[in-house]
Amino acid sequence: MRAVSTLSVVVLASAGIGHAVVTSLDAGIARIDAFKDMKNRPRAGHGMNVLLVGTDGRDKISERERRAYRLGGQPCHCTDTMMIVHISEDRERATVVSLPRDSYADAPAHIDQNSGRWHGAHPIRLNAAYAEGGPQLTIRTVENMTHVKIDHYLEVDFTSFMRTVDVLGGVRVCTPTPLKDSYTGLDLAPGTHTLMGGQALQYVRARHLDGASDLGRMKRQQRFMAALIEKATSSGVLLNPIKFRDVTRAVLGSVRADAGFHTDELLDLGRAMRSFSPSSSEFTTVPIGRLDVPVKGIGSTLKWDQAKADRLFQALRDDQPLTADRPHHGPVVAPVEVDPRQIRVLVANGTGTVGLAKRVDAALASTGFATTRRPVTAPAHVPRTVISYDPRWDRSARTLAVALPGSELRAVPGQGPLMKVTVGTGFRTVAKVRFADPGQPEQSVVRGNEVVCSGNA
Repeated sequence: MRAVSTLSVVVLASAGIGHAVVTSLDAGIARIDAFKDMKNRPRAGHGMNVLLVGTDGRDKISERERRAYRLGGQPCHCTDTMMIVHISEDRERATVVSLPRDSYADAPAHIDQNSGRWHGAHPIRLNAAYAEGGPQLTIRTVENMTHVKIDHYLEVDFTSFMRTVDVLGGVRVCTPTPLKDSYTGLDLAPGTHTLMGGQALQYVRARHLDGASDLGRMKRQQRFMAALIEKATSSGVLLNPIKFRDVTRAVLGSVRADAGFHTDELLDLGRAMRSFSPSSSEFTTVPIGRLDVPVKGIGSTLKWDQAKADRLFQALRDDQPLTADRPHHGPVVAPVEVDPRQIRVLVANGTGTVGLAKRVDAALASTGFATTRRPVTAPAHVPRTVISYDPRWDRSARTLAVALPGSELRAVPGQGPLMKVTVGTGFRTVAKVRFADPGQPEQSVVRGNEVVCSGNA
């Protein structure tokens, strides 16, 4: 998840800042020979592939920040997040593919960087590759699994992530449901929030919010990355050399990069991406076939759906967008926590507009809610749409509220499972919603503009 801030190195470079300034920043990046003596690598495709790796690095965090953001314990100098970022050859699109840390992998033969012992090829969880063989083994393992040639390697830690968000002035995220995780201390009410560095770190680290665990966390990381891109491209950072310098310094202060990723590459890429925006980016997770697959000596792993994964990585090699069949701009479909098909709704007309309740009933039904199809007339007119619900079904009520923007939730103990919607004179529209079962892997691809907060909501 710390790799989110590394992508901003690429995005922020689009300011076209002077060569001398970027050269001075480039000198501060720690270098690593990540591709030393590599042989039998995949054939290069079109575009550029960057492997982003997030590391622990909590030893650089102050004691106050450790306590405030629940970063106790010893630093493991390990990795639990990996993403392949594919930058198209025309520099007009970025595709981000999350690789689950518990993915079953076959590590190629290597020398263990800790013990110095020779290991033959053997099965591991993907995140163990870094611990055993550092960046080189990580790259080799990822290339063996994906057959995608990695062109550059970037590694970032907690410190870089937090400082980058702070220098940007915070990043806006929105959630239709409460997000509370006792492990990280994250506690967000439904709505829109501007997160500063520490709270943003809690957001992307949280994995105890629902049954989705790491899969849910990866989706939040992708949403945050899209929001980071939106902030960087809409706040003037890319056009202000001073802001650009400050943000880039924050990013580069804790980054390690391969020896070949130099100033010229950063500038060339940045100049080509001046028109970059959230709609230019697309996000997905490698298709998953089975969860909780036990492997002797390793523990629980997850296995990819190999056929679907092969098609995904072939698209990267061929420099093809994953969302080519969809228009770039369209209505955002909001995620909700309860399947609308399980929510029964009675609609009442609280206005003087004839037939309004019938239209709202039909619109709610079209987005999946189990409406009664028998709307009624409310006893009095109301200015604002009201959702009356039994507190025992509060999650269902919050899901319905997502579909009715601007509505008021009103608890009525003893009402039972039926939701009652009284349409007010301020009613505007019924929003489309999408239920994602947290216990099941989701193989969707989303564009950045589809997951950032819309309007003033």
